[in-house]
Amino acid sequence: MLALLSEQPRHGYEIIREIGERSGGFWKPSPGSVYPTLQLLADEGLVISKDESGKKLFELTESGRAAAEQQDAVPPWEQIAHDVDPVEVNLRKAGATLAAAVAQVMHAGSESQQARTVDVLNEARRTIYGLLGEAEDGTPDAASAGDTE
Repeated sequence: MLALLSEQPRHGYEIIREIGERSGGFWKPSPGSVYPTLQLLADEGLVISKDESGKKLFELTESGRAAAEQQDAVPPWEQIAHDVDPVEVNLRKAGATLAAAVAQVMHAGSESQQARTVDVLNEARRTIYGLLGEAEDGTPDAASAGDTE
């Protein structure tokens, strides 16, 4: 949070959004962790908050700036993203966007669209399980194909 606030004053939800974006969606802290941390930083004299249109805007104090300068050169969201497999992140994002599309069809789709969506999802499930039966090079795996010679 100190790293983000060293760039500019921010609201708590801006901090949450920025961490999520900068970590590639892998790390999105909850308000239940961000706001108590901001309060702790205020208690330690590292940040102050100002009321801006009914919202708290947090900014660093001089002590907060000094503390931010002493932090690691690599921000924590980059450290976390560095240890994450990008394929796993992409798979997670694809699953989440698929779930969002299905929820939209459930909410706004016609009966026919919902029925077709079920067919598409069932075919996708079969295809994905089929991928598990392939060798790394994309050919059918003899062990999963039932070849026991």
